[in-house]
Amino acid sequence: MPKMKCAIIGSGNIGTDLMIKLLKRKGALEVAALIGIDSESDGLARARRMGVATSAEGVEGLRKLPDYPEIRVVFDATSAKAHIEHNRVLGADGKFLIDLTPAAIGPFVVPIVNLSTTLETSNLNLVTCGGQATIPIVHAIRRATDRVIYAEIVASIASKSAGPGTRANIDEFTETTRLAIERVGGAERGKAIIVLNPAEPPLLMRNTVFCLSQGGDRGAIKASVEKIVAEVQGYVPGYRLKQDVQFEAVGDNDPLNIPGIGLRSGLKTSVLLEVEGAAHYLPKYAGNLDIMTSAAMAAGEGVAQSIFGGH
Repeated sequence: MPKMKCAIIGSGNIGTDLMIKLLKRKGALEVAALIGIDSESDGLARARRMGVATSAEGVEGLRKLPDYPEIRVVFDATSAKAHIEHNRVLGADGKFLIDLTPAAIGPFVVPIVNLSTTLETSNLNLVTCGGQATIPIVHAIRRATDRVIYAEIVASIASKSAGPGTRANIDEFTETTRLAIERVGGAERGKAIIVLNPAEPPLLMRNTVFCLSQGGDRGAIKASVEKIVAEVQGYVPGYRLKQDVQFEAVGDNDPLNIPGIGLRSGLKTSVLLEVEGAAHYLPKYAGNLDIMTSAAMAAGEGVAQSIFGGH
């Protein structure tokens, strides 16, 4: 397959880690540029050392680069607010955008769940790091049951791994993740919580998923969860179950009160996950960084295959 040129906007933790991953992978994507707004940023300095073209003039700087007409895909690792303008400008130029912010302009994408059904658009939204880690689990429980009435996720990340963009998007994180739990994961009602953990030394990313479902049996749910964990490990090797899947029967005599739904009984499934980063840029505790950039890379490879395959 020929190489497809791509660019990354955002020279912070996420954009820099994504650039390093793409350069190491040597897959269908060729990194043509890393774009930022701070000429002194470590990301731009590292890109220059690695032979990648840079600009500190934002999107307009990208558009001035000689390779710009050949760039097919642009990864946006800035902020939800900035992505709105980036989508307007780059979309008008015919670029395919892969959005690593919670802007949610394009359809939500979790590669292992629904990438193949979303490639007809020109803007893919990768939800959030917490969404990438937990939505596969919600999906796995949903496909093994008749219905998932409620799904709640808690994503705990090391404070040191959260850059300015992540901190500025906390409200968007919770809302975007909640919507994706429902639209991609298949839950009838979702809730998302993020915790920035200041512990020293920094802890690995931890995620907890609680689902209340009806129909299906424990063995089928456990097998479905373990299967999707193995599939996610195909592009995020540090993704793993922290302990066995836990179950609790919720009877009609003591139902749970689901906000906006009311009293419901069923089977409560609890899944505890851990994500260890590959340490391409930040240390291994930054699993939240790793799962987001790994998902972006998987989405980019899927886009390249779709474009070159004529789909």
